[in-house]
Amino acid sequence: MGYRNTRECLDALEARGELVRIDKCVDAKLEIGAIQRRVFRAKGPALLFANVRGCRFPMAANLYGTRERMRFIFRDTLETVERLMKLKLDPMECLRRPWQYLGAPRTAWHTLPRKVSNGPVMANETVVSSLPELQSWPMDGGPYVTLPQVYTEDPAAPGFAGSNLGMYRVQLSGNDYVRDREVGLHYQIHRGIGHHHAEALRRGEPLKVNIAVGGAPSMTLAAMMPLPEGLAEIFFAGALGGHRISMVMRPGGLPIPAEADFCICGTVVRGGEKPEGPFGDHLGYYSLAHDFPVLKVDKVYHRDDAIWPFTTVGRPPQEDTLFGQFVHELTAELVPSVFAGVHEVHAVDAAGVHPLLLAVGSERYVPYAAERQPQELLTNAMALLGNTQTSLSKYVLIAAREDLPQGLGCHDVPAFFRHLLERADLTRDLHFITRTTIDTLDYSGISLNQGSKLIFAVAGSRKRELGAEVPSGLDLPRGFRDPRVFAPGMLVIKGPKHQRKRDQQDPALERLGETLARVPGIEGFPLIVVADDARFTAENWDNFLWVTFTRSDPATDIYGAGAFTHAKHWGAEKALVVDARLKTYHAPPLEDDPEVEKRVDELGAKGGPLHGII
Repeated sequence: MGYRNTRECLDALEARGELVRIDKCVDAKLEIGAIQRRVFRAKGPALLFANVRGCRFPMAANLYGTRERMRFIFRDTLETVERLMKLKLDPMECLRRPWQYLGAPRTAWHTLPRKVSNGPVMANETVVSSLPELQSWPMDGGPYVTLPQVYTEDPAAPGFAGSNLGMYRVQLSGNDYVRDREVGLHYQIHRGIGHHHAEALRRGEPLKVNIAVGGAPSMTLAAMMPLPEGLAEIFFAGALGGHRISMVMRPGGLPIPAEADFCICGTVVRGGEKPEGPFGDHLGYYSLAHDFPVLKVDKVYHRDDAIWPFTTVGRPPQEDTLFGQFVHELTAELVPSVFAGVHEVHAVDAAGVHPLLLAVGSERYVPYAAERQPQELLTNAMALLGNTQTSLSKYVLIAAREDLPQGLGCHDVPAFFRHLLERADLTRDLHFITRTTIDTLDYSGISLNQGSKLIFAVAGSRKRELGAEVPSGLDLPRGFRDPRVFAPGMLVIKGPKHQRKRDQQDPALERLGETLARVPGIEGFPLIVVADDARFTAENWDNFLWVTFTRSDPATDIYGAGAFTHAKHWGAEKALVVDARLKTYHAPPLEDDPEVEKRVDELGAKGGPLHGII
């Protein structure tokens, strides 16, 4: 039942014809990450790199690179876990149909970690500098662990029940870190480790941290699961893995996953922060160098046959896109139980996940009204911004289920946008939250971790016919050109280069809004996006979503055709104008290294190990 370690999983994938071994010497700096990204885009197999330049450990990638492969890895337990998720939704379901949950008691037993005195991971000791030094992007500040399992326990209540297993960025060297003695520990806001760190600081104690790599695939997935606070991820790992997770108990130290390939053990002390980064992230940009906690390394363990699993992150879609889809499949039925009145949510991967959340909610507050308007939807949206990982969302676009055509949900992005824009009352439906907390990786705000949010809630009947052609009377101000219809009701315009400072609005965009307000027919385009490259932005939905929602802060970068403010409420008479240009203060977007890409091409040439794959 389930794979207990990396080697078992790779052997099964190889037997299935889903693994390619690469014996050619490859470099962990830039080259190996570029190979993984290319193979992922090609929907290719898992990869085992047996000969990594300057490193004695093999590296494995793309294990979770297709939906089918991920479901194969967890095939023994997936059905039971899905049933348990549904059971949480409706506990009476178990009493009504007990035959559907016959595996539940056994699964409950698997959730309990097994305490052991030793395990394969303890076989050898090494130093940080001997580990694979993966660097994914040219401007990365140093090598990183990209699939870590960062384990901590609540200092006030030690034990598995109060533990946290998270996937936080770990920088192995570079910057000001003392070689082999220190590694960087970057965790974003609203992460479970933060509660443990805060308690350790309150008690005046160092925070013990173990960072495992490899082992049971279920541990990797559990580390990225957005579980409610107080529900230990290691319990979920056992349920999904189909076996109890063996943990090596050490006097005075945290437990170590016995089947892990590697484990870095250490402590975080007060006041020891150092610059971490820059690092290419899942929004498609570099997150810049900032001070983050430092882990003082005590021990580095590895098993005899250790393999270093990794992925690379960058502009979606990437391998972590599949993780998100898999998690959604497992948790979709839980949404109404966590958020009353919410029926469906979609954190849009193409927009970098947190920048854009689409949702379907109920609008039942005034069922007898002649015309529905957003009321309960606002309660729904506030709940989404107040709980779990959806609280990091920047734009929340929510529609009433009662108005949606049969079968339409928020995962059909083009149809959902069309539905919203046809019904939006731009004088009423926009609700801003300013000077608030935003995702650590989002540089569109007014400072690190600070920016704004927008709730765009729509209910009621159609209010407009969406435009399909550029209005004939469109005469743009100087510096603006190349208007393009991206989709019904959506216009993209090329704007001049941004030259303002952070936390400043641009008078040029205000003038554009004033000009557009006078254009006959502009009301047919309720969403207008200003970008650096109109052709690229309007090329496809992935580009449009990425540019529009990763490069704009709602309060700073939304203007209007017919904009007004009344009693502190902002609205627009005719159209929204979103400034989605790269700003002077934004982090730079990720770009491949052309020379490295040439070397990757050689692997795909005739006679190369990836011929016919890339």
